[in-house]
Amino acid sequence: MIQLHYWPTPNGHKITLLLEEAGLDYSLHPVDITAGEQFRAEFLAISPNNRIPAIVDTAPADGGAPIALFESGAILEYLADKSGRFLPRTARERSQVLQWLYWQVGGLGPMAGQNHHFGTYAPEKIPYAIDRYVRETARLYGVLDKQLGQHEFVAGADYSIADMASYPWIVPHQRQGQDLADFPHLKRWFEAIAARPATQRAYARAEGLSAQNAVGSAAANKVLFGQGGKPG
Repeated sequence: MIQLHYWPTPNGHKITLLLEEAGLDYSLHPVDITAGEQFRAEFLAISPNNRIPAIVDTAPADGGAPIALFESGAILEYLADKSGRFLPRTARERSQVLQWLYWQVGGLGPMAGQNHHFGTYAPEKIPYAIDRYVRETARLYGVLDKQLGQHEFVAGADYSIADMASYPWIVPHQRQGQDLADFPHLKRWFEAIAARPATQRAYARAEGLSAQNAVGSAAANKVLFGQGGKPG
């Protein structure tokens, strides 16, 4: 059993995409990040960076004690290896998937996240910051579009964790100031993944989860963006 500690953000959706595709047995443990639940001691014990998602594998392959993991990229890699799917074993193919996974974790996610922050949540609208991150998001969309013009999926001919990592960050493309019509190969890929039954099941799991403090409210923003060296 995989215990998934989760909130319906792009990084959270990455993990439900894989769990649904791989058919792994899992339970969902909501962590309301707008209410500060990510700072609870029991969550910090498995995710010391106070960020979702995190998992606990109660039945690891070695038969030993449960394994806890945080960081979405590490979780995707671990679960793909556990299931034997969506991450090739051979070095050449595996390296293709992992480099695009790390591209998303180190590039697309952080830049789109800053796009969301300055364009939507920041109390002061700073034109330079908004323009900088909208442009950088567009550049990264262009990188992905070029790759998808050469391959059916992000890392080649097969659907992989590289696709699952990137897709949730393309879902809010309109909020990021992007028009998928400008990226036809990306648009083709996006629509194909959206139509997958496992994608639809994964996003359906998020339905009904709501926060007492909506993201963007003063109370939620204080929790999400007001952290210094010591949370709280």
